[in-house]
This record gives sequence, C-alpha cells and structure tokens, in this order.
Amino acid sequence: MTRTFFHKLLTYVSSEDDSDVVLNDEADRQSSRHHGNRQRRKFIRRDHIQGHECLFCSYFTENPIYPSNLFRMRFRMSHPLFLHILNEVEFYEPFFIQKRDNAERLSLSSMQKIIAALRILAYEITGDFMDEYIRIGENTVMESLKKFSKTIVSVFLDEYLRSPNFSDIA
Repeated sequence: MTRTFFHKLLTYVSSEDDSDVVLNDEADRQSSRHHGNRQRRKFIRRDHIQGHECLFCSYFTENPIYPSNLFRMRFRMSHPLFLHILNEVEFYEPFFIQKRDNAERLSLSSMQKIIAALRILAYEITGDFMDEYIRIGENTVMESLKKFSKTIVSVFLDEYLRSPNFSDIA
C-alpha cells in the first residue's frame, strides 16, 4: 500500500510539473513576442542559516525546546527513525547535502529540505507554508518533495515498501 502511495505521488507530481512546463513555455513565448524579454522572478533573500538553527534548537540539541513526544507527534515518527532516514537520504541523493552557492553562502541544510517534504506528506499542506519557519521557498520545497519521495522508494523499497510475506503476517 505504501509503495503504491509513493508511486501515485510521484506520478501526480511529475504530471503536474509537465503541465506547468508547457504552460510556462507557452507563456514565455507569448511574453517574448509582446514584451521582448522574459520577466524574472522576484528574489527573496531568506536566512537559511537562521532557519536551520531554529529547527536544530527546537528538536536536535542536547536539551531541545520541544521534547521527544512532541517530535513524534509533529513528524509522525521517532527521533532515531528520522535521523536514520536523514542519513540514508543524504548518502543516496546529493541534492540533500548542504553546499555553498556561487557567492560562498551556505545553502539549505538537508534537515530543512527533508523536514519540509515530511511536513507536506504528514499534514497535506502547501509548499509555501514552510517559508516563514524553515526559510525555504515553494519551488525548493516541491523539488525536495519529489527527490525525497524518489529516494525513499529507491533506498527503502526492498526492506520496507514490499508486500508483506508470511512471516510478516504471522
């Protein structure tokens, strides 16, 4: 059941992206005919480091602000399980590793990207909902969700996303 959920999610997100690309390409062609050049998106300077520090202090320090029972309630999993998933996803998919951009500024941490994806999956919220607390833009959230879902299916398919066998049922 979980396997089909992730496959349906990937199919839905991929088909949604394809329609957006067509619409955006069509809009770009129309705007270039009428206006001469494409309009650029507005850049919002987010303090990614502050967003990471806020998350880290809230849940991952030695004495976190929120106890482990609230972590379990908010993320729908235990703290050690989250850390296991974080490590596996970072190891498998380079997108989730924190890097420096061309201006030598730190980009989003893997924790920010994975938490954004998990919150969308757990609470069915929109991508722009994460901006104020996690400091991550909607496009990055959607890209994180797609890559996170694909990575989870790839990494945990054989062990957790398989059909139950006789010993599992017993």
